[in-house]
Amino acid sequence: MKVSADRLSGCFCVLLGLAMIFTIIPTYVEGPEDGSIAPATLPNILSWIIVVCGGFLVIKPTGHQTQDMRFFISAAAYAAVLAGAIYAMTLLGFVYVAPVLALVIMLMIGERRPLWLGFGVAGMPALIFIFVELLLDRSLP
Repeated sequence: MKVSADRLSGCFCVLLGLAMIFTIIPTYVEGPEDGSIAPATLPNILSWIIVVCGGFLVIKPTGHQTQDMRFFISAAAYAAVLAGAIYAMTLLGFVYVAPVLALVIMLMIGERRPLWLGFGVAGMPALIFIFVELLLDRSLP
């Protein structure tokens, strides 16, 4: 079996999914208070999907060639922005950081239309706040 980027990323996905299932979700997801579905149900299902898809990638990798290095650099830049935003949310809160994060990500992907920028910066964080805080009664950072 030849080692390729697909197989390595598949192995990473399998290991990440298994870590989520057996370590992270049981440790950090709270037990159910009430309701018909346990809070860990969806994360467990999604983690198993990651494990299965990663396994398929290990077994049958694609024939794609490695991309240009600038794609990896831009992916690292997105990851750095997200990591910084998550840290900033712990200090400042969702309400202040989410609109800035939405604007930065939208500008990074090349969105320049004012209507879409306005909806992404004001509308989406507001909708997330309404659904999570008010309807689901869960706290955001």
